Amino acid sequence: GADAGEADAGLSAPMPGTILEILVSQGDKVVSGQALLVMEAMKMEHRITAPKDGIIETIHFQVGERCEQGDALITMADE
Repeated sequence: GADAGEADAGLSAPMPGTILEILVSQGDKVVSGQALLVMEAMKMEHRITAPKDGIIETIHFQVGERCEQGDALITMADE
């Protein structure tokens, strides 16, 4: 629907945590549902997946860095 945020191509952290693993690189083509990074929050691993097909534009964090809820993790561009 319209509230899905078509204009917002950024992926944000669902909760505060630490980046464990980054599975993509800048410029990678990804498909909807593909795992992009793994973060740890409250002793659990959370996979952040692509909401749509696109290209990885910017990766805002590095492995080991802490992120806060709502932080942009990865920015995607349309192909």
